[in-house]
Amino acid sequence: MRSLVGALLGGVKNRAPVPYVAHDVIGANTSSFSQRDRHGHLQAMGSNGTVFAIVSRTSISTASVDWHMHRIRVRNASTAVCPLCDKPGVDLLEDHLALRIWNKPNDFYTRQELVESGQQHNDLTGETWLIVERDERLPGLPLGLWVVRPDRMEPVPSKEQFLAGYIYRAPGGERIPLALDEVIQIRMPDPEDPYRGLGPVQAAIRDVDSARLAAEWNRNFFLNSAEPGGIIETDGRLGDDEFNELQARWSEQHRGVSRAHRVAILEGHKWVDRKYTIRDMQFTELRTLSRDMIREAYGLPKFALGDVDDVNRAVAETSKAWFAEQITVPRLERWKLALNTEFLPLFGSTGQGVEFAYNDPVPPDATAANEARDSKTAAWAALVREGAHPDDAADVVGLPRMRMREPAPVTESQIEGADGG
Repeated sequence: MRSLVGALLGGVKNRAPVPYVAHDVIGANTSSFSQRDRHGHLQAMGSNGTVFAIVSRTSISTASVDWHMHRIRVRNASTAVCPLCDKPGVDLLEDHLALRIWNKPNDFYTRQELVESGQQHNDLTGETWLIVERDERLPGLPLGLWVVRPDRMEPVPSKEQFLAGYIYRAPGGERIPLALDEVIQIRMPDPEDPYRGLGPVQAAIRDVDSARLAAEWNRNFFLNSAEPGGIIETDGRLGDDEFNELQARWSEQHRGVSRAHRVAILEGHKWVDRKYTIRDMQFTELRTLSRDMIREAYGLPKFALGDVDDVNRAVAETSKAWFAEQITVPRLERWKLALNTEFLPLFGSTGQGVEFAYNDPVPPDATAANEARDSKTAAWAALVREGAHPDDAADVVGLPRMRMREPAPVTESQIEGADGG
């Protein structure tokens, strides 16, 4: 593992034309969100049902897509088409060390687990962090990938080079320096901080908190006699023993749902009810509004989470295609860009002329495919009628070349039938 000093002395890599920070301070955090904030954003998935449903679906759908590798062809590119994603100018690559690592990142993670975990981090904090595993006996050669929590990673800004490296804060408080080629960051850019990411939870954190507090209020409402609280007025000041006795007797007789609506007998005291009800507080509307605001932050309509009023095959297929195209593909593109621009270059010359690609998750549109085929067939027939060679006509309209059978000979009966005889 190279030290930060070694990384700084290694040249002018990532040199910025203008300064992005005021001072070179190791461990400086320029983000408006602290380590504690990001930890809270990660916890939102386990504390809010709407966030859990959204992040679970986006991360699982992203992790479920299969990947492959291409070798880019220099010559005769138009004749080579990838059978898995229809990309022209490439050959399918069966084996590569980078592909093996990607399919089995380390001894404890599969590719699906790595991507799902990393995508959870991205959808909660706007950041995914991967640490590149190496062996001192094979310097410079990547041997694995590990996902780490965003709240434990800290970029080290540089006044001259934009970025000097990274600091990983271990659970025990140890600060571990990491060089630029030991870390891969995937992020949704933060408009205020060029070093960090900004996720939907940050934008909707108040709505997340409102939904959590509303749920806690409802829970406490039922735990505390299933009625709003009130005030017990006394004529004078109670001593400690009298206060403790009153509190114990009230809890024993009225606390809890099973004791709700019992008649209270207060000796020498007066009960003053507080005039707030669940209806007055509009908690149902508040929780519905919070769910809508959280979905809005993620850019998800109701049907994307299975909340539809009219369920039929057409709606289901349209919803599936929309989710894949608008939600899954953009997330896959971030992963693909990180793999091709940051991971593959770590393999030196063997990482050149190759690229990662994902299998298209968008389901085919049967209606559109049929319409396109009929349109191409009609265009092919028109060209052939005008005298074009069938093979050339097929190439022009984008249909495969077809063998033409010889027309069947005309029989005498057919001729007599045509003559009306």
